[in-house]
Amino acid sequence: MKLFHSINDFRSTKKTILTLGTFDGVHIGHKKILERITQNTENGKYESLVLTFFPHPRMVLQDKSEIRLLNTITEKTKLLEQTGIENLVIHPFDESFSRLTAEEFVHSILVDQFHIHKIIIGYDHRFGRNRTANIDNLIAFGVEYGFEVEQISAQEIQDVSVSSTKIRTALQEGNMALANDYLGYQYFFSGEVVKGKQLGRTIGFPTANIKIEEDYKLIPKNGVYVVKAIVDQKEIFGMMNIGFNPTVDGQKQTIEVHLFDFNDTIYGKKIEVSLLQYLREEQKFDSVEQLKEQLNQDKIAALDFVSQV
Repeated sequence: MKLFHSINDFRSTKKTILTLGTFDGVHIGHKKILERITQNTENGKYESLVLTFFPHPRMVLQDKSEIRLLNTITEKTKLLEQTGIENLVIHPFDESFSRLTAEEFVHSILVDQFHIHKIIIGYDHRFGRNRTANIDNLIAFGVEYGFEVEQISAQEIQDVSVSSTKIRTALQEGNMALANDYLGYQYFFSGEVVKGKQLGRTIGFPTANIKIEEDYKLIPKNGVYVVKAIVDQKEIFGMMNIGFNPTVDGQKQTIEVHLFDFNDTIYGKKIEVSLLQYLREEQKFDSVEQLKEQLNQDKIAALDFVSQV
């Protein structure tokens, strides 16, 4: 997949079949639409193209937006590459871009820059300054400029919308089975391993504290999870706590991963963690010894889950 960080950087000698959107999660609903893009290239006669934006438009146009996304832009790029899309354009979204009229967008971007042959888009898609243009306007532009417009049905758009909502709700409730089912993969995040209080190693459960740089990334419900980590390209199972460590009066939310049968020093390394199963709520114990006993029970439950994966 070719990656372009601006519309103006895109170059191709072929006409394109394209779609555009945020594609947050790149879940099973999105993949049905993306498959249609790749299936329309007529064995290489045209090139498939996805146009997306960063920052998310709501981060730019809404004051104090607290939107939380299923993917960072790096994660989304990785997931889109797996769909077989040939070209991904991640355009910087800002207020000046939002002020483009519908015709400016169609003429200068779709026609002149992307050499569009066909656009596949939702029936409810709105575009241009103040989002005043709709699918009917786009079809009219297609007639004027010589490109095709294929509408994605209301049912398919509803499926995508419902999927995204259900995924976010499931993650906030700790329902990993449902979230991962709708995603079509295991929900994951990446971050740097940083030093923490190192309490875990004193009770036989050393942890890797994960720092996620992107504050817009959706962090699932506090509690204990079964996880799979990628460390130096190796898969390692473990368990993870998201929360405030109330037993030792923690003051801020942390993400701590205990990896099974793993003793390497990995401070400063970036690791990827996939969430497989929610085990329990975070609890405050009367003593560190009680916490240790519970962690032993958590480990037994986690290993039992892993044995069935």
